[in-house]
Amino acid sequence: MKKRIFITATNTNIGKTYTTLALMDTFAQKGLQVGVVKLIETGVVDGNYPDGALLLKKLQQLNSKAASFDIEDIVPIAYELPAAPYIASGGEMLDFTKLSAAIEKMESISDIVLIEGAGGLMVPVDYSFMMIDVISFFSTNALLVTHCALGCINDTLLSLQALQDRNIPSLTVFNCREDDEAFAHVSAPYFSKKGFEVLKVDEDIATVAERILDSFKEPTIVSL
Repeated sequence: MKKRIFITATNTNIGKTYTTLALMDTFAQKGLQVGVVKLIETGVVDGNYPDGALLLKKLQQLNSKAASFDIEDIVPIAYELPAAPYIASGGEMLDFTKLSAAIEKMESISDIVLIEGAGGLMVPVDYSFMMIDVISFFSTNALLVTHCALGCINDTLLSLQALQDRNIPSLTVFNCREDDEAFAHVSAPYFSKKGFEVLKVDEDIATVAERILDSFKEPTIVSL
């Protein structure tokens, strides 16, 4: 079974790349050759890839087989306008062949490939497809990165419902920031009472990595 996990989020600027970088380190510490692809990046100006450059640097630090890889191996599709891919592309159809080729090339040097999306689940990537449809296309499980600020219950449950409606197995991780001190007594108790395991990027990334590896053995990842 191909070891692919799709990193998505409840919205943009939630922490997909931050989480992906942390997972890359964790998998490498477990002795795995790790690979990464950020399928689409917007806001790329004058060859500056804000997220892709970080991912390429980390990849080449951790996987010696990626020494000759360049930014286009990490980010196969890029647009200048910082907007949803459908808008940024001017309405072009998404080139799934290009995305597939990038993933397959990365798999040729890796034991596990982290596939990072753009924005949230319902971001339009072209006229017909949303980001969630891309997850289904590649038949991967999803890691949903959510936030810890007020409103995270609504945002998390809506995203999980969308994944469940499409039968996409998922695991959720919370990216809590310094100003999210209220999470412990405002939102976390609700998740705990519902039997939802609250895993945090900065505290529980090793557990998240283990859950992902377990998902390749079991039919599904447990979700809410």
